[in-house]
Formats: sequence, C-alpha cells, structure tokens
Amino acid sequence: MIQLKVIIKVFYDVVNNSNNTHVVDIGASKVSVKQDCLLYATQPAAGFPAPGDDLVEKSLDLNDLLIDNPSATFFVKVQGDSMEGAKIFSGDVLVVDRSITPVSGKVVVAAVYGEMVVKRLHKSADQVQLVSEQDGYDPIPITDNDDCFVWGVVVGCVRVI
Repeated sequence: MIQLKVIIKVFYDVVNNSNNTHVVDIGASKVSVKQDCLLYATQPAAGFPAPGDDLVEKSLDLNDLLIDNPSATFFVKVQGDSMEGAKIFSGDVLVVDRSITPVSGKVVVAAVYGEMVVKRLHKSADQVQLVSEQDGYDPIPITDNDDCFVWGVVVGCVRVI
C-alpha cells in the first residue's frame, strides 16, 4: 500500500507554466473575527421570481459554515481548468482541511515533485493516481518512489461572481 504523507505550510507561492489546475497561493485560516450575516428562510428561485419575505431564519457566520477544524484548515487559490468537471474553476479559493484523512474519491491538494496541484485521489488495490476532472489531462500515477505529499482534503470552495 502506498502511503501519502501530509505536510503543513502556512504560505506557498507556485510559479508554474503547466496547464494543470494548481495552487497559486496558500494562507492559514483565521477565525478570530466572527462576522454574522443574516440567513433568510425564503430560498430565492433560480427560475421564476418568487415573492420575498422578511423572515430571518438565523444568523450565519461563514467561518461556521466552511471551517470545522480551524487549526487544521487553510485556503488555497487555484489557477487552471483541469478540475472544472468538479466545479472548481480558475480563481476559486478552496477550503482545505489537513485533519481529514485523504481517501479515494476526495479532491485533495497535493505537492507532486514540488508542484502544488488540485486533483481527485483515486486508490485501487495496485495503484494510486491523482486524476483531473477535465478531458485532455492524463492522470498522475503515484508510487512509493515519487515525491508526493497530500496537504489536505478540499472541503469547500468560495467563488466571487
């Protein structure tokens, strides 16, 4: 069985010319400031308009919504199109939790020979691969001899529209 190592860093800047989706920068999560926003009970329709109301369901703090383990959570900004099938687009900020065990099927942030990538982890009895979610990208096979570290499991995505 191939063991993938988990490492911790606070900030990492990647300069890379590959077409893969990769990490542009990394920052540690800071949850010392609580900012509550109102969460309305009415859910807006994405199709036809629905009447609005003023019923506030509860207050919502984005830290509570996105971060389960503050000391093990960091954010990464991604660049590239290889994960668009997983709805991860260039410019998105991913929420990554180091405390979650990376298992097959999860999207992970990994360092492969020094290049930070965002890929789906696939494990089988005889093989481990980091797989893109876009046609035209080959899987990255990982062996015991490869320099590969899984930094954490992606648990959320923030996108500015």
